[in-house]
Amino acid sequence: MATVLKPIRAVVFDVYGTLAEIRNRRAPFKRLLRYAEEQGREPQADDAALVMAQHGSLSEVAARLGVSLPEDLYQQLEADLQAELSSIRLFDDVNSTLAMLRDRRLKLALCSNLAEPYAAPILAQLGLPLDCYAWSFEVGAVKPDPRIYAYVLQRLGCAAEEVLFVGDSVEADFAGPTRIGMRARLIERGRRRALQVMMEGLNGILQ
Repeated sequence: MATVLKPIRAVVFDVYGTLAEIRNRRAPFKRLLRYAEEQGREPQADDAALVMAQHGSLSEVAARLGVSLPEDLYQQLEADLQAELSSIRLFDDVNSTLAMLRDRRLKLALCSNLAEPYAAPILAQLGLPLDCYAWSFEVGAVKPDPRIYAYVLQRLGCAAEEVLFVGDSVEADFAGPTRIGMRARLIERGRRRALQVMMEGLNGILQ
């Protein structure tokens, strides 16, 4: 007997590479990690979590890494961070697509691995409030850790099979969600209005 899938009640989106882009990439947190390595700190498997799974500014992350930043380097990194933040833009189909999904009474969420400063520019550009924001620095876990997906499900009040996850990373946005029972789709942002086209093509599974 064929399995009857529940209709999708919620759509969860990755952020960077899916809904938004950084047009002026400077990678200040990566530069900070390189500096820590130059100072003799051995890279660790959980370095991404040190940056993205806790609240923190550049100086606070540096303290967690156990390094003291010279003032001139700190100013350079901070300038790079502000340059990146000011260059963040949503793709042109994002707000209209979110509004279309909201009109269909779907719950909407974001689930993103990012350092704390990168959340505010997204919130400022979204055209409507969402039902859940699963920022890694607030949840305390980075994708594909199942805890971050469990957080989303709990906040949305949905079963895993009722949720569609959309993103651009195979492991974080497809394999991770499907391992806990969500449905997932990968987006290719090379095409104009790729998100709108994708969501219009999923009418058969959306509630």
